[in-house]
Amino acid sequence: MTAKELFNQLNMTDEVTHIEAKSGTGISKSVMETICAFANEPGLEEGYILLGAVIDESSLFPQYIIDPISDSDKLQSALATNCASMFNRAIRPEIAIQQINGKNVAVIKVKELPQDQKPLYFKKDGLPGGAYRRIGPTDHRCTDDDMHVFFTNQRSFDKSFLDHTSLNDIDERALGNYRKLRKEVNPVAEELFYDDVELLQALGCYATDGTKRLSVAGMILFGKSSSLRRIFPMQRVDYIRVPGTRWVSDPDDRYTTIDMRGPLLTMVYRIVDAVYADLPKGFKLEEGLQASSTGLPVKVLREAIVNALMHRSYRKSSPIQVIRYDNRLEIINPGFSLKSEYMLGTPGSELRNPFVAAVFHETNLAETKGSGIRAMKRMLIAAELAPPTFNSSRTADTFTARLLLHHFLSKSDIEWLMKFEQYNLNDSQKRALIFLRETGAIDNQVYRQLSDVDVANATKDLRQLRKHQLVTQQGKGRYTYYRPTEILLNTEPQNLNTEPSDLSTEPHELNTEPQSAKTHGESLMTHGNDAKTHDKMANTHGKVTNTEGEATNTDGKVPKTYGEDLNTESHELSTEPQATITHGKPLMTHGDSLMTHGKPLMTHGGDQQNEDHLTEELRQRINALKERERDKEVIKSIVYDLCSLREYSLADLATLLSRDEKYLRKYFVKPMLDEGKLTYKYPTMIKHPDQAYKAIVND
Repeated sequence: MTAKELFNQLNMTDEVTHIEAKSGTGISKSVMETICAFANEPGLEEGYILLGAVIDESSLFPQYIIDPISDSDKLQSALATNCASMFNRAIRPEIAIQQINGKNVAVIKVKELPQDQKPLYFKKDGLPGGAYRRIGPTDHRCTDDDMHVFFTNQRSFDKSFLDHTSLNDIDERALGNYRKLRKEVNPVAEELFYDDVELLQALGCYATDGTKRLSVAGMILFGKSSSLRRIFPMQRVDYIRVPGTRWVSDPDDRYTTIDMRGPLLTMVYRIVDAVYADLPKGFKLEEGLQASSTGLPVKVLREAIVNALMHRSYRKSSPIQVIRYDNRLEIINPGFSLKSEYMLGTPGSELRNPFVAAVFHETNLAETKGSGIRAMKRMLIAAELAPPTFNSSRTADTFTARLLLHHFLSKSDIEWLMKFEQYNLNDSQKRALIFLRETGAIDNQVYRQLSDVDVANATKDLRQLRKHQLVTQQGKGRYTYYRPTEILLNTEPQNLNTEPSDLSTEPHELNTEPQSAKTHGESLMTHGNDAKTHDKMANTHGKVTNTEGEATNTDGKVPKTYGEDLNTESHELSTEPQATITHGKPLMTHGDSLMTHGKPLMTHGGDQQNEDHLTEELRQRINALKERERDKEVIKSIVYDLCSLREYSLADLATLLSRDEKYLRKYFVKPMLDEGKLTYKYPTMIKHPDQAYKAIVND
């Protein structure tokens, strides 16, 4: 492809699997990661990197424009040197300097490596983290679950054998249930005539080397509940009933939950029964006055539950969550989809747990040949319900299936859509408006899942909705998503109060709590005054302080927020004054907690939002923290107990504990997320501007 063709493709669909746009400033680490991903991704064949392309945000619909490269010789030399020295093997991508309107841009063409030369990875990082894959329009660092793509002889995790296990850990009811289900599918199946030991060995569940150990598959499929609690304490399913359409909006009106654990061959029925009994149902009269049930088909629910059990990552110590809102059902399982989101719904599947999957397929509990999602779509459309939507997040390492519970385009929906007749919307756009009304946000991927259209048509339809001012665009580039506007809200008799937790993309530019955001070079609005970081901030004794006592650092520089720069439409952020930093510690100056040398001194009743839920014992533990606390477990324990009371944002935790946000996230919050002690308030949108953390409470 030529540079001009690449620009046309980018402006039509934005970045896609085989095209990446980069500025022309040089060969950055990001460029090298994309080269690595293109070389590794199975079936990609080739990918293109366009150097010298940036997004022009000044237009109504942001377009890619030329950012010319200045020194083409230096750029080509840097590319050749990096490709020869940074990876475990030297590669030779093609690079061509081309001109558009007299300006130089570069096109790098990267061919997929032969299977016997994969994986390509950064030498200094090693495997698996040094290798990258191209998933949709993004580059993703590989995990252990990706290694099977490169090493076909690698043993899957569910075939791993567990020490301190034996046949005494097998639940005979689960084994009997397998025989019963298998007999219904094939009464003369050979394995039905095996004894229990032979059957477990044939299924890859019991060691054949004389060690008498169970495999991971054997334990989770047939293990006793007591054994599962001992080996896999978080291998359970939580059914959570949340009132309303958003996650626990009122801490005093908390959700109800049922925790279920046991061997998969018996637990799957308990889960389906518990959830289905709680779903809304109705009846309609068919021709001949025959009554039929309406609502979510039980086969769809079973397929979604089985998919979660079959494809979840058993490496992670986190439960599956089945969350029932008033208008939808969300099933969140640990472990991203090994199959690209762009390929979901197509025949075939990539199995994380092949031995577990084999048992589910042999007993007809799961659709075979990767057709489960297509079957779900077919049954939901036949039931006049919305198609399912899915989100696979490598960042959160989760997979979410979302099922709307009301009839799609019912009589009331059609009457509501009549208010938008003047816009001449197509059927796909009408479905999108209904989805927006129910969930509060939509992105390109969800739009495609709802309407079964390609990227180009989805982009075109969403731009038309924005042109009609029915939606507003948030984020940018690959992280773009859409929220309803006042025009859409004003035609809806009920309030749209769903947080954008239902997004399947993660706009990583929005990763800071608004109330504590400090920008670098951006304008901060305080009490209606425009406090410019360069014009109106007073420099006193090496500290930059704004006109209302906003947070500052100690080196005469405005502190930058952790992560990416906060992106807003107007590049201004309105906040109330929160804290002034003195010697690296936050001082609350507006009737809140006054922090001095890491100790909170309560004034005017304290910080009501952060302090009301604290027990006296927890207050004392926080007050007892040393300024340089060396025992990290002490801080982890406090963070866990705080998040057990309610959700806390990173900024809230930093204020209460008098710790830097970046330090707190790196050494405490992130490790606790990885250990399964904390989870996200918005698990399907990790970079949510109101992201917070809650504790995972074990039985």
